[in-house]
Amino acid sequence: MGSLLPPETRDEDRQQSRLLYELCALVLSILRTSSPVPIQSSGPPPSMSAGRLPPLSPAGFASLLLGMSLALMLCGSLTFMIGFFLMPWVLGIGTAFCLVGLVWNLSVLGRSILYPSPPLTPRFSRKQDARGTHT
Repeated sequence: MGSLLPPETRDEDRQQSRLLYELCALVLSILRTSSPVPIQSSGPPPSMSAGRLPPLSPAGFASLLLGMSLALMLCGSLTFMIGFFLMPWVLGIGTAFCLVGLVWNLSVLGRSILYPSPPLTPRFSRKQDARGTHT
């Protein structure tokens, strides 16, 4: 059984899912490679070896979380503003459709009152069969 969504919508959903997955993977990799509080050891200070990032300071960790929350808030408020500006159009079109439906039903009701349909008569009388011959 196939999906009910058109192919363009499925492609957009896959792209959004992939982007969200990559963002989560990036955040988790940053959180895994560094600890919020640097660990003090008696050994030499951590060097910039290949593939390893220096430990993240508490201020850096707070800045990371602040940046992520700010990005989410901006995206959410942008979506809210688009919906806020489009809502009067949606309500107006919905009201117009309701008014058209009301006028349509009133016209059908008025037509049935003013111009009643004639009573239904059978096509064939009892004395005639389907070929039109008398029995």
